[in-house]
Amino acid sequence: MDTVKIGAFLRELRKEKELTQEQLADVFNVSARTVSRWETGSNMPDISILVEIADYYQLDIREILNGEKNATLPADDGSSLKNVAEYADKEKERLAAKTRIYAIAGIAGMFIFGNLALIVITVIVGVILLFTLVPMLLIGSAG
Repeated sequence: MDTVKIGAFLRELRKEKELTQEQLADVFNVSARTVSRWETGSNMPDISILVEIADYYQLDIREILNGEKNATLPADDGSSLKNVAEYADKEKERLAAKTRIYAIAGIAGMFIFGNLALIVITVIVGVILLFTLVPMLLIGSAG
């Protein structure tokens, strides 16, 4: 599956309808940046949005996955199902990678802020002790 070809095809379809990326983004409730990523092939639409895109442009989903309009679609030999499965697998991989990044960031954040909280508490206790024990020691040694 050629994501760059699919992206160029999505851009072509949008321009045929004389829509801006912002206008198309409003149709599918996504950001214009997301549409831009689709059109460059750096990111692909979610499978549910892909179905909506096919409906919107009145195309078969196979045409979008192939990155071109077909006047007559050949009988499905199972390759479409394979393309959709491949697409879904890539989406799962992308989401799994994003989840791993968030998990690592969360653990690192807890470690950093946990240690920071410990340092702050230690400083506060130290200041309290400094201002309570030192005067008591000074008063006790003076008397």
